[in-house]
Amino acid sequence: MKEETNSMPAHDAPQVNYLNWSHTVKSWLLTGDHKRIAMLYLISVSAFFLVGSAAAGLIRLELTSPRGVLLENETYNKIFTMHGVVMVFFFLIPAIPAILGNFLVPLMIGARDLAFPRLNLLSWYVYMAGGVCAVIAMMTGGVDTGWTFYTPYSSMYSKSQVVWAICGAFFAGFSSIFTGINFIVTIHKMRAPGLTWFRLPLFVWAQYATSVIMILGTPVIAITLLLVVVERTLHIGIFDPKLGGDPVLFQHLFWFYSHPAVYIMILPSMGVISELMACFSRKRVFGYSFVAFSSLAIAALGFLVWGHHMFVSSQSMYQGMVFSIISTVVAVPSAIKVFNWTATMYKGSIRLETPMYYALGFLGLFLIGGLTGLYLSSMATDIHLHDTYFVVAHFHYVMVGGTIMGYLGGLHFWWPKMTGRLYSEFWGRLSAILVFLGFNATFMPQFVVGYLGMPRRYHYYYLMPEFQIWHVLSSFGSILLAVGFMLPAFYLTWSYLKGPKAGPNPWNATGLEWTTQSPPMSHNFDEPPIVTEEAYAYDAEAEEAEDIEEAPAAKPAHAPKPAGG
Repeated sequence: MKEETNSMPAHDAPQVNYLNWSHTVKSWLLTGDHKRIAMLYLISVSAFFLVGSAAAGLIRLELTSPRGVLLENETYNKIFTMHGVVMVFFFLIPAIPAILGNFLVPLMIGARDLAFPRLNLLSWYVYMAGGVCAVIAMMTGGVDTGWTFYTPYSSMYSKSQVVWAICGAFFAGFSSIFTGINFIVTIHKMRAPGLTWFRLPLFVWAQYATSVIMILGTPVIAITLLLVVVERTLHIGIFDPKLGGDPVLFQHLFWFYSHPAVYIMILPSMGVISELMACFSRKRVFGYSFVAFSSLAIAALGFLVWGHHMFVSSQSMYQGMVFSIISTVVAVPSAIKVFNWTATMYKGSIRLETPMYYALGFLGLFLIGGLTGLYLSSMATDIHLHDTYFVVAHFHYVMVGGTIMGYLGGLHFWWPKMTGRLYSEFWGRLSAILVFLGFNATFMPQFVVGYLGMPRRYHYYYLMPEFQIWHVLSSFGSILLAVGFMLPAFYLTWSYLKGPKAGPNPWNATGLEWTTQSPPMSHNFDEPPIVTEEAYAYDAEAEEAEDIEEAPAAKPAHAPKPAGG
């Protein structure tokens, strides 16, 4: 482990970069710079994460008692819905693509910006419009349908602010479509000379696969939610059986998008982990092409497995068998990634910096989430576990454990590039450990209480008081988890204001983004880069180091001439 990698020499002369070239509000709100738009997303997404986390805290507090301690039935449903809508549509889906993807994709491929800068800025404004709609729904009575908006309750019978919440999700979906279009065109058309497809960083491959899902899947949920609003406002029978509609049709349409949406959340995180594993193992990613194509395989298979959410609906058992088999198959490309990351670490020169802590935490949490998913993809066990806290725990291990660990790992890895400043390794490592321990303490008990029969979305369980110990343990774990999530807000803010300067490449990493200054200039590169090697040249670096160590100490036959000679 090299000690000097985190202590690059400071540059005394102030550099003009994307952060300081102008400080006016107008320059930020009308910017076309992908890096500034990424920072706008960082602030917005963090604010929504705070709101969603506050709702989660109320849920955990309420569940410490079998008869509830704080909320009435209707209020609990609204808090639960607020947590789900905010976290899924305004944090988990946009977090990595809109922040890290926006910032890094042009830098990683040697481009000056994304293909459509104005569309990129529009995506943020549309996202914020969706956020405003969601806030209006919360402030004017809330929504009690759950984040899935199941019909016919949402379309006909709920008295809450369903339309406002649906408008929020609708706008957030279009924001992700704009981002996906931008990424696909940019990756196809704006790569630097020499940057072939199989020299692309795996983070870019993951963003590409995610963008395909965004473009193909999001219009389906947009139309579905629009139909809910039509039925609710015009009373046209679409999903309500009373009007001649079919409520199961809504489930098919909703899950056709919402299961691929799981991969919108997790695939970008997997791309981050590939970068972290390569850098902090000082090795080329094992089986690069398999990892790259596994992202595309996950994107393709993700559209074929929605029916495993509907084993207890009216679909036939033969449909269920097909969906069960495909759901098991989709685990294969995910397993390929995990095995290849493990092989990358094998005999690597592993450096346990803060981002690597998050990467290792991701492996542990995603492995548990993936394996428990196999229980839910099998009809025999899913019928018993359906709509219990087992599903809640599985969902959070994949979505929160996987997505957030990858997001925080990537944020810590590229923070010196984004801000030009270093943060405290002690606090960073402590935060990663607390998140990992707190997460397991929060959601592992939910596997147990779910298997024992505790239904999800219930907050009164006084007929089964033996469930209380598991909920108390889960709520205690959520305190650790909250502390782990709060720490980065403090030490990263300190880092931005007063942290030591990072230099262009504090991790001694490969990749085009590390060849430019930190923070990058507005136009990214002074000269268009030309790529002559693959994305991960760590093996060549290691071989060169070994040659130097094994070389004889004698004076070389052809010594270099002195400078100026």
